[in-house]
Amino acid sequence: MPELVRVEIDGRVATIRLDRPPMNAIDSEVQEQLRAAAERVGADESVRAVILYGGEKVFAAGADVKEFAGQDHAYLMRDAPRITAAIDSLARIPKPVIAAVTGYALGGGCELALTADFRVSADTAKWGQPEILLGIIPGMGGTQRLPRLIGPAKAKDLIYTGRFVDADEALEIGLVDAVVPAADVYSTARRMAEKFAAGPALALAAAKAAIDGGLDTDLATGLRLESHLFASVFATEDRETGLRSFLESGPGKAVFR
Repeated sequence: MPELVRVEIDGRVATIRLDRPPMNAIDSEVQEQLRAAAERVGADESVRAVILYGGEKVFAAGADVKEFAGQDHAYLMRDAPRITAAIDSLARIPKPVIAAVTGYALGGGCELALTADFRVSADTAKWGQPEILLGIIPGMGGTQRLPRLIGPAKAKDLIYTGRFVDADEALEIGLVDAVVPAADVYSTARRMAEKFAAGPALALAAAKAAIDGGLDTDLATGLRLESHLFASVFATEDRETGLRSFLESGPGKAVFR
């Protein structure tokens, strides 16, 4: 099978690179290769941060509409859980993940970017969930992750209308975290990733698990999760390193292994 998703590891940063020209449409094979890539970087202890990237021209313009057009209700009832699990595997990477977005992040492409912890957008990028224009709804997490990120009303606006959002509006509504010239998208994401890669890996994983897990439950359950994870990091070498460095040299000077 063609390699439509590549994992490129440079130092402590892995890049999950979509490579299905011309628009990186996310068909079933891309979905499964994304799942495999997520599992690989999640399990690789040498990888401390991850970048999702579609290249200099486009992030991902959505699902493969031609593939969807040949599928009926009975088929999707069986296959939809697989699609959800494949995309969700990216959100479950226990490391900081940054989406570096150029060109279009539409439909499934937007949903793919939503699995990341942060999104860096080109100033020329277009965002949106246009599935409603095809008579369907987002099926890769958009109806769930988008309202959690930008709030229900703004998410309903994007999903109900299917309109495209430019980079400035995406920043204003909280859909993206930084807007930079297209030529600087990957390098900006790389600098962010390097900063996280130098941090305490187990504490970062615990923080991500606490935040994401807490969003899926009530406050009391979330606080119990936080309490458990807070106690768990006291079993790590990084905790010893961090506290010792703070007491000896002040904050922000620890070197974590």
